[in-house]
Amino acid sequence: MLSLVTGASSGIGLQYATALARDYKSDLLLVSNQQKELEQVAADLASTYGVKTVAHYADLSLTDAAENLHAWCKEQGYVVDVLINNAGVFFFNQFCDTSMKRIELMLQLHVVTVAKLTRLFAEDMRQRQLTEEEAKMRIRGHKRMRGYILNMSSMSAWMAMPGIQTYNATKAFIYNFSKSLWYELKPQNVGITVMAPGAVDTELFGLAPNLRKLAVNLTVAIPPQKLVKRALRKMFRNRKADTPGFINWLSTPILKHTPDWVLFYAQKKLKQFMH
Repeated sequence: MLSLVTGASSGIGLQYATALARDYKSDLLLVSNQQKELEQVAADLASTYGVKTVAHYADLSLTDAAENLHAWCKEQGYVVDVLINNAGVFFFNQFCDTSMKRIELMLQLHVVTVAKLTRLFAEDMRQRQLTEEEAKMRIRGHKRMRGYILNMSSMSAWMAMPGIQTYNATKAFIYNFSKSLWYELKPQNVGITVMAPGAVDTELFGLAPNLRKLAVNLTVAIPPQKLVKRALRKMFRNRKADTPGFINWLSTPILKHTPDWVLFYAQKKLKQFMH
C-alpha cells in the first residue's frame, strides 16, 4: 500500500505519515514545500518502521501543482492507494488588511489544489482493478477498497467568525465537497472521508498550558496523535464525515445560529490568544 501525504514535513501531516508507517505498514510518498525537513522525515520513518519512503518537494499553492504532482507519480510508476489532503495554512486577520497574495495562497491550497488532487487520484482509483490478493485483504477488519481519500476540514466550516473568514469558507468548501463525493465514489468502491475537528492541541493558538489541558479534558481540543488515529480508522471504514469530541459534535448546530453580539465580542477578545 502506498500513501501520499501532503504537508508531511511537520504538524498533523507528520503525524499522518508516522501513523500510516507504524500502524498500517504503508509505504509513503511525502509531499511538502519544506525540502530539508521533508527529506529528514522520510529518512527517519524509513529507518524506524522499515517502509519505503519518497520525499517529493512541491509548492502546492501553485496553480498547476496538482497536475504536476499527479503527472510525476505517473512518470515514476507510483500507484497511490491512499491520498491524505492535509497541506494547509492558517492566519488570523481582518480581510481588508490581508494581502491579496495571502488570500490567493489559502484559496489555491485549500480549494483548488484539494479539488484537483481529489479529481485526479480518484479517477485513477475508481479505474483500478484489485488483484485477487488485494480483493481478499482486510484493513483493520474492513474489506479493502480500490482507494481511499481523506480531506481535512474544520469545525470552523460552520462558523461566521471575524478574522478567519477566508479559512472557514475554504473549510466549508472541503466539507461539503467531500461529503457530496462520498455518494458518487462509494458505488465505485472508492472511499472519501472528511474530518472536521475543533481545536487541535498544538501551540498554534498560543494558549497557556493549563488552558490547553482543560480544553483536552473537556474534549473541546484533541491531541494531534489522537486525531490522526481516529481519522485513519474512520477513513478505512469509509465513514463519510467525523467531528471528534462530544461537546464539539453537540455544539455544531448551535454554531450556525451564533448571535451577532457573541461574534462582535469574540472579535475584540480573540487577538490576545494569537501570536
